[in-house]
Amino acid sequence: MAIKNNQEPSKSRLDPVDILRQQKQALRREIRSRIRAAYPAGNEPNENLLRESGKVFSNLFSLPQYQSAKSIGFFLSMPSGEIQTRDAIKKIVGDGKTLYVPRVGLDFEECDMDLILADTESKTGDEEMFYDKWPKNKWGIPEPPFPDNEGSKSFIAQPGDIDVLLVPGLAFDSNGHRMGQGKGYYDRFIAKMRDREGEDEKKPLLVGVC
Repeated sequence: MAIKNNQEPSKSRLDPVDILRQQKQALRREIRSRIRAAYPAGNEPNENLLRESGKVFSNLFSLPQYQSAKSIGFFLSMPSGEIQTRDAIKKIVGDGKTLYVPRVGLDFEECDMDLILADTESKTGDEEMFYDKWPKNKWGIPEPPFPDNEGSKSFIAQPGDIDVLLVPGLAFDSNGHRMGQGKGYYDRFIAKMRDREGEDEKKPLLVGVC
């Protein structure tokens, strides 16, 4: 006696894109776990992390492209869990570079950001950095404040303004492919900066760090 199977093929199978997304999320969790184990968070930045961060940025400062650059797009680091940028920013400011830093704002779901021209001279003490009094976003990262008055404005980077852009990553593979935190802020920003025809269309030079 034949038995007829009336069951339809399962509709719960994941789309290949969804499978890839889940795999990337799992990899991010593993990498973050390893970072926390290697560089435990504390009240002060981890000494090992600061030392390794210094090694990374010494490579940046030796690049001819950095030395000839007039403007740098640079990120302010989270309090823990990623490469630390405070000492590197001191070096960039000391080298007389024009500095642009990220501002995400309050709408985190929009996943969009601008880089804002930083007033690097606005500090009150030798050890205080120009951004120490800035408001912090939900990741504990200082961001340039929005203008207080309608007549004032922030100087937002436009295509061609930034010569070298530092791009943080959670990890990179041997071919230079980047895995970010998963929100796509830098992907969108880089596309916006390179959405231009002419001699500057390849600017900025991208330098990945993690």
